Amino acid sequence: MMDSLEFWGTPLLFLSLSFSLLLLCLPSRHVPPGRDQKTRVVVVVLGDIGRSPRMQYHALSIARKGGLVDLVGYDESAPRPELMDNPDIKMCPLPPPPGFLRTDTPIQFILFAPLKALFQLTSMVYLLCYIIPPSAGYILLQNPPAIPTLAVAKLVGALRGMKIVIDWHNFGWSVLQLKLKEHPIVYFCKIYEMFVGKGAYANFTVTDVMGLTLKNDWGVKTPIRTLYDRPPTHFFPLSPEERGEFLESHPATAHHASAISSGSTRLLISSTSWTPDEDFSHLLGALLIYDRWASRANFLKHGSAPSILAVITGKGQLRDGYMARVEMLEFQHVTIESVWLESEDYPKMVGCADLGVSLHTSTSGVDLPMKVVDLFGVGVPVAAFDYLAISELVKHEVNGIVFRTGEELGEALVRQNLFDPASPRLMKLKEGALGETENRWDENWDKVAAPVFGL
Repeated sequence: MMDSLEFWGTPLLFLSLSFSLLLLCLPSRHVPPGRDQKTRVVVVVLGDIGRSPRMQYHALSIARKGGLVDLVGYDESAPRPELMDNPDIKMCPLPPPPGFLRTDTPIQFILFAPLKALFQLTSMVYLLCYIIPPSAGYILLQNPPAIPTLAVAKLVGALRGMKIVIDWHNFGWSVLQLKLKEHPIVYFCKIYEMFVGKGAYANFTVTDVMGLTLKNDWGVKTPIRTLYDRPPTHFFPLSPEERGEFLESHPATAHHASAISSGSTRLLISSTSWTPDEDFSHLLGALLIYDRWASRANFLKHGSAPSILAVITGKGQLRDGYMARVEMLEFQHVTIESVWLESEDYPKMVGCADLGVSLHTSTSGVDLPMKVVDLFGVGVPVAAFDYLAISELVKHEVNGIVFRTGEELGEALVRQNLFDPASPRLMKLKEGALGETENRWDENWDKVAAPVFGL
């Protein structure tokens, strides 16, 4: 008998101590706020906070409605100044993954993605379990990326008694498919996303068709609300004086400011992440068509066709390759500038444009480009690549046009007089775009999202 007790005593003592240690390490549970306390929401984006405008707008809206926000993400680019100055919003930066865990190429992804996901998982669990105070009752999570964010959010929600709200910007598996094509990892990630993505307290989607996909194809039973991207108040049409002042002050436009103001040069703007799902060759082809036409028109009509200054904003892995191609092309009437705009300059630059171009093709077919929303916020008509969900935002021949190829866009620039201020067609599109300035983020958020958080 004594031998048996001695045999089992040590393992039992080890298990008892381990269980006690586990209980001590468990994070504190959510403590509901009192009558005079504010609702607290953790806004999570596994990406650069400064380049995640929708999640910044969420944080500002929650604070505006009287809530407290812990904003979790990577501290790389500068976020909106009003976000940094808001005492009800606390920045909670995640540690960036080590440089050797880059996953830019398919081979790097297969080799290092699991290690990168493990690093992200541990850093997120630590921050969400032990740094965020127990008064936080909600986690508002951006998806994608789905790995490991969806699993971490569900784990933390179960441990701490917090409600999970998923903000579906797109489907993570479809973004991954763009890089890995038909690799089995893509199908594993789709199954993971479909399974783990269920059971949230509530879901926001950026389009109606995305909500229908979640409901009908994925079997999501919890509430799904379409929360369209709408421009915030700092996107607004510029007066001629404001436009001229900014054009003269910014290095990308200063040399062309007088020509743009006089109408002899038109400003085209396109915001891109320089990724494969935004084919910049469509815009290059269209600008080549316009350049050849302008050369002929100016020869025959003594300078009647305006030149184009195309300002391309954004960062991404394909930028250098495309800009090298631009330098090899011999444009006569087109100038292309690639710039990175700070958050305070971006609304002003798009507000100066005569036309915006969206090259977003959507990996899933059910998301919408934020850049079009920005352009509508300042009353600029848009030429957008045509796909399934784009009609929920761009109304062809009402507030913009859609195209499927660079040739179609080029023909529109040439034959539809999109740069002729006297063109009835352009006036109609401009009127439609100005009408979109009445649809604002704050009013839309208050109606759709605020009730979810009890605000």
